[in-house]
Amino acid sequence: MNGTTGTTSTTDTTGPGTTPRVLVVGSGPTGLLLAGDLATAGVPVTVLEKRPHKISNLSRAFVLHARTLEQLDARGLADDLEAVGQPLDRLRLFGRLTIDLDTLPSRFNHLLVLPQYEVEKVLERRAAEAGVDFRYETELTGLTQDADGVTVEARGPGGRTESLRAAYVVGADGMRSAVRDVIGLPFPGRSVIRSVVLADVRLAEKPPTLLTVNAVGDAFAFLAPFGDGYYRVIGWHRGRNVPDREPLDLAEVKEITRLALGRDFGMHDARWMSRFHSDERQAPAYRVGRIFLAGDAAHVHTPAGGQGMNTGLQDAANLSWKLAAVVTGHAAPELLDSYQAERHPVGRAVLRSSGGIVRLAMAKRPWTLAARAALTTFLDAVGPARRKVAGQITGIGYRYPVPRGAHRLTGTRVPDVALADGGRLYEALRGGRFVLITPEPYEGGREERLAVVRWASDRRTTVLVRPDGYVAWAADSTDAVRIEAAVNEHAQK
Repeated sequence: MNGTTGTTSTTDTTGPGTTPRVLVVGSGPTGLLLAGDLATAGVPVTVLEKRPHKISNLSRAFVLHARTLEQLDARGLADDLEAVGQPLDRLRLFGRLTIDLDTLPSRFNHLLVLPQYEVEKVLERRAAEAGVDFRYETELTGLTQDADGVTVEARGPGGRTESLRAAYVVGADGMRSAVRDVIGLPFPGRSVIRSVVLADVRLAEKPPTLLTVNAVGDAFAFLAPFGDGYYRVIGWHRGRNVPDREPLDLAEVKEITRLALGRDFGMHDARWMSRFHSDERQAPAYRVGRIFLAGDAAHVHTPAGGQGMNTGLQDAANLSWKLAAVVTGHAAPELLDSYQAERHPVGRAVLRSSGGIVRLAMAKRPWTLAARAALTTFLDAVGPARRKVAGQITGIGYRYPVPRGAHRLTGTRVPDVALADGGRLYEALRGGRFVLITPEPYEGGREERLAVVRWASDRRTTVLVRPDGYVAWAADSTDAVRIEAAVNEHAQK
């Protein structure tokens, strides 16, 4: 490689007698969840991260939604985060529209307000305890793939270069993904909002609500607490369209906040300020051969609705169990095709919903204001429509595509149902196993791959739940032959 210094070494992790390694590029929340899942399943994992080893407190994400909390619960992590964060049982949109979350069919019938770095702390600790090999200050510089694996070129501290051999590579390295660039995938889309300002400040006055957000014709602002006395401010003004590199001072942040919220709450002592622009982009493919994209490397969108980090974590939950099953020989490689089929439509839907919220929030022309008013009135009056919006924003409303003729439950998310042994479904899912829920005793369990449990209720449906909490197969019967066939097809090999 031109322009590098230091020595070169080669690490082959796919040789005879060696479990193939998965290499994850990026140690944000998406990469950390994915790596931790794989290592927990016994798959050797290396994470490349170009930044030094440090959990930054300058994160943009501040919300965990119900579906993400369910996924974290299936890993035994949700309760720790619930103890640190602050729950909020309603979302307010467009000033007048309120989305109640306390009626969500979830154990987590709220959103959890906490900074992204708190999530990263928990996920990094889990990944390290599971044996993930972290390579910090190490940057991917190239890769090539063949029928048997991927060769990754990396440059580490001091310019030392290294070649790593892996079975699969996952790019979880953000909007400016090096993995996506190296494999030549486009990232079509556009900037939706330019010159968004961010600042971490102290406030002389405490805001009246946990999350404070509002938009007027020319400005919007958002306030969220870090929990350490500082608040994150995100704001935008239609008339202040300047490059991201333009200097930012606290006076401008205060002005935007006053326009949008009516007052600036006595902002002072800014410890950090910056500008950024918000894009809507999505890669056309989340998989190219043995290389996958997840999180912001695959899709980016406006921060409206707080769906960014949540969508990435759910990408990771979808992909990790499939990679683990294929790498350990429990599933055929064709299973990996379902990652694109299931997650790409969700990413597209998130782009549409978050973009729609921003466009309606910033409505200025009479016809767009009228459209917003009509939508608000409709959602206030029509419960099913309001519940659909809540399901999209919180992630619990998505259903994955299934073959024609499949049972009506196939592809749907399973709530955290009570089990006959006194436990809960998401406790049974821990360890990355499938869970078979039956109305009658069934002796086909394989402890390391399949847990067999019974409904606490008198429900008669038999349901095979995937490790990510979605239905792989269901039947309105207890036919042992059919159950065995389904288990062998989906959970065993």
